[in-house]
Amino acid sequence: MSETTERNSDEAAVTPEAPETPVTVQSSEPTTAAAGRFGLVGGVIKTARPRQWVKNVLVFAAPFFAFSKSTDRTGLLIDAIIAFVAFSLTASSVYLINDAIDVEADRAHPTKRNRPIAAGIVPVPVAYGAAVVFFLAGLGVSFTASWQLAVVLGVYEAVQLGYCFGLKHQPVVDLAIVGSGFLMRSIAGGVAGGIALSQWFLLVTAFGSLFMVAGKRYAEIMLFERTGAKIRSSLKKYSASYLRFVWATSAAILIMSYCLWAFEIRQTEHNSVWALISMVPFLVAVLRYAVDVDGGIAGEPEEIALKDRILQVLGASWVVTLFLAFYL
Repeated sequence: MSETTERNSDEAAVTPEAPETPVTVQSSEPTTAAAGRFGLVGGVIKTARPRQWVKNVLVFAAPFFAFSKSTDRTGLLIDAIIAFVAFSLTASSVYLINDAIDVEADRAHPTKRNRPIAAGIVPVPVAYGAAVVFFLAGLGVSFTASWQLAVVLGVYEAVQLGYCFGLKHQPVVDLAIVGSGFLMRSIAGGVAGGIALSQWFLLVTAFGSLFMVAGKRYAEIMLFERTGAKIRSSLKKYSASYLRFVWATSAAILIMSYCLWAFEIRQTEHNSVWALISMVPFLVAVLRYAVDVDGGIAGEPEEIALKDRILQVLGASWVVTLFLAFYL
C-alpha cells in the first residue's frame, strides 16, 4: 500500500511539469489566439443578428404591389434588393449598440445573458466600433438606389438610437418606436424604387407593426410572471391586460384596413376576385399569430416566422392570391 502511494505521489509531482515544456507552450498559444479571434468575429456577427434580417423582407412589399405596372421591372427589383441589404446593415448597427448599452441587464436575464457582449465574447468598445462600420456600410449601399433611401435609413438610425439611449424606458413611446421600425422598412422599399405608397398600405403596415410589438411585449410580461426574469423598466409600467388590449385593438384595425384595401385592389385590378380571396389566408394568419401572442411565446416574431410551418403556408398562400390578383 505504501509503494502504491509513493508511485502516485511521484506521478502527481511529474504531471504539473508537463505544461512547462517548450513543445506544449508553443503548440497551445497559437491555437488559443486563433480561437479568440474566431470567437470575436463570430460574436460580432451573432450580435448583428442575421436571423432577424427576415424582418427586412418588408422592403419588398411596396415593390411587389407596384411590379405589375412598372416600366422598369429589373430596375425596381434591383432597388428593392439594395434596400434590403442597406436596411439589414443599418438594423444590425442598432442591435450592436442596444446590446452594448444593455450589457448589465442582459447578464441578469435567463436567456439574454448568453448574448456575445453580455457573455464577454465581444468587448463593448468593439461593439460600438462595429456598429459604426455597419451603419456607414448600409448608408453607402443605400445611395446606389436613391438619396431618399439614405434619408429613411438616417431617420431610422436616429429614432432607434433615441430608443437605445433612454426612450425604451418610456411606456407607450417604446411601442411606437419599435413599431415605426417596421413601418420604415416598408417605406424604404417604396422610396428606393420611387413608388407612391397607398394609404391602405401604410395603415396595414403601421397597425401590423403595432400588433407584433405589443405581442412581443406581452410575451416578455408572461416570461417575467413565469420565471421572475429581470425585465426592462418600461415593462414594469405595463399590465398584461393593457398589452392584450393594445394587440387586440391593433389586430382589429389591421384586419379592417386590409379588407378595405383588398376591395380597392379588386376595383383597380380588373375586378379580380383573387384580391378578395386573399383576405382568407391573411385573416387566418393573423389569428394564428394571435394564438402565439396569447400563449406568451411571441417574444421573438422572427423565430415564429421561421418555425411555424402553418404560418409559413398561410403567408405563401396570401402572396400567391395577391400575385394572381395583380398578374392573372
